[in-house]
Amino acid sequence: MMGAARKAARNLVRDFGEVENLQVSMKGPGDFVSSADLKAEKTLRAELKKARPNFGFLLEEGGIVAGDDKSHRWIIDPIDGTTNFLHGIPHFAISIGLERDGEMIAGIIYEPIRDEMFHAEKGAGAFLNERRLRVSARRNLDDAVLATGIPHRGRPGHALFLKEVAAVMAAVSGVRRQGSAALDLAYVAAGRCDGYWESGIKPWDIAAGIVLVREAGGYVSDFDGKGDMMACGDIVAANTHLHQPLLKLLRDARG
Repeated sequence: MMGAARKAARNLVRDFGEVENLQVSMKGPGDFVSSADLKAEKTLRAELKKARPNFGFLLEEGGIVAGDDKSHRWIIDPIDGTTNFLHGIPHFAISIGLERDGEMIAGIIYEPIRDEMFHAEKGAGAFLNERRLRVSARRNLDDAVLATGIPHRGRPGHALFLKEVAAVMAAVSGVRRQGSAALDLAYVAAGRCDGYWESGIKPWDIAAGIVLVREAGGYVSDFDGKGDMMACGDIVAANTHLHQPLLKLLRDARG
């Protein structure tokens, strides 16, 4: 997974330096796809297929690709933070998760500009490059910095999000909207952010990050406190001290 990400990243870094020359098409309102996305996904798929030829795929651009091995599939976002990428903002990542029988068991999130490789495997811990990661130890929301994603034009839930963020802003030290769900989860795992929440998220945005946060000692759930994030698209991640207070804050705001 790490080797595939590094190989795909070489072209991404080059294309990022020439971002104004990219061929860009519209997938939908506020949702872009570029030639860089497609090239990166092609490289990732080819490299992972060489390593595990029978595994299936769930791809942001390519959809579902069935494999002979029905237990395993790769879940891939070739550029998480595409809008950042296309605007020359150096905050985007390659995300690869490995699912076994419906459970996420491994993941990498690679940020190529800073050469930060976040990686985790179930039962083996979470790491940034070769340094072991732990979620933050903060116990109070008023000391916490949280990450989130704001629903862009064309996505539902604007009014509901404004209720959520108003409640959170009044309770915490700061809120950050950085433009990459995968990196938001990686930052929670690394203790850079104390928590993260978002609605309407896709499986490829969070698959790898779920493993990272859990292996770094954090807790991840949907808004009902259950583990259905991949299906429902709602996610709350934090350390074990802050997860329940944050979840209650969001649920009260949502009514």
